[in-house]
Amino acid sequence: MEYEQLKLIEKSVKIPSGCGVAGIVNKNANRFSGEMIVSSICMMKDRGNGLGAGYAGYGIYPEFSDKWCLHVMYDKTGEKEKVEEFLEARFNIVEQEPIPVRKVKSLSFIPVLHRYFLDIKNKFSDNLTSEEDFILETVMKINRNFDGACVFSSGKNMGIFKGVGHPDEIAEFYNIHNYKGYTWIAHNRFPTNTVGWWGGAHPFGILDWACVHNGEISSYGINRRYLENAGYYCTFYTDTEVITYLFDLLCRRHKLNFEMCSYVLASPFWEEIERETDVKKKKLMKFLRIIYASAMLNGPFAIIVANSSVLIGMNDRLKLRPLVAASKDDFVFVASEESAIRKICPHPERVWMPEAGKPIIVHLQENKNYGEIKKYK
Repeated sequence: MEYEQLKLIEKSVKIPSGCGVAGIVNKNANRFSGEMIVSSICMMKDRGNGLGAGYAGYGIYPEFSDKWCLHVMYDKTGEKEKVEEFLEARFNIVEQEPIPVRKVKSLSFIPVLHRYFLDIKNKFSDNLTSEEDFILETVMKINRNFDGACVFSSGKNMGIFKGVGHPDEIAEFYNIHNYKGYTWIAHNRFPTNTVGWWGGAHPFGILDWACVHNGEISSYGINRRYLENAGYYCTFYTDTEVITYLFDLLCRRHKLNFEMCSYVLASPFWEEIERETDVKKKKLMKFLRIIYASAMLNGPFAIIVANSSVLIGMNDRLKLRPLVAASKDDFVFVASEESAIRKICPHPERVWMPEAGKPIIVHLQENKNYGEIKKYK
């Protein structure tokens, strides 16, 4: 049988428990090559099917560290001019360029990929009180109103790189080995319940949040409607998008700390809440489960979420998807398989499995090369 025929057969097979996720963080915010995350995620290549892979790196744009950076893909060239007119009305475009890529023979249907480094030009409208909300509104307007245009990364000093292909192909295409960052996350396989397309590959992002996910969120419909009430519109039509937006809503806007956020997203069962002996904690768990019922995630999941100050790994409350963590010196590793960690760190000091519904939270320390790292409580 010809190789191309075998690839078509492989892509038609769906393994519900598939997907590979990986994350690496240096707690002192020292940058390291993207080659490390590529080696880790490619160790789990058999979890994928060539319909999606991607990377997110933090600290990769030190020369533009204080600028907002939008990564935009276009599948209709006419939309590029319209989007740029829209951006010019709102921002000073400090720098713009095609995202550097190289030709990879096995990749096809490649969109136009461009990045913009921006300063906000105008004051916020009356209903917006922060730069973050202004960027959020900008991203939502482009993704909803410009047919054929898609903002897939929108933070500062970070970037998402993704597409339809295997992780080694996407890494070669975007030259991931040429970037250095202090946090990296990666994904292998296509988005749940969605056709494989460039915008639908993982990671998903908003502002400086990026998320990769193994599993399936059956509560997607109610989560999506809940988010729309807060101005988050899901235009990628896949469950991982809601996870990303929920982290921004709960942690940045609602000021929940990460432990409280885990009580919302992977809410303890009522039986577990009733058994809690700490009266204050029990009251808090009940309050969060009731108030944020529409934000609770149902279904199996293992997720890795990052922003400029933290990396989080978390399972669903039944631990139906694998996740393992390890540490050595000032590095912490999280992945679907221990083999993906030992590929890049053969002798970790500690290896452990996170408990169901209880997050691994790795906070970064301040780094003199980049100044104060933005803190999310």
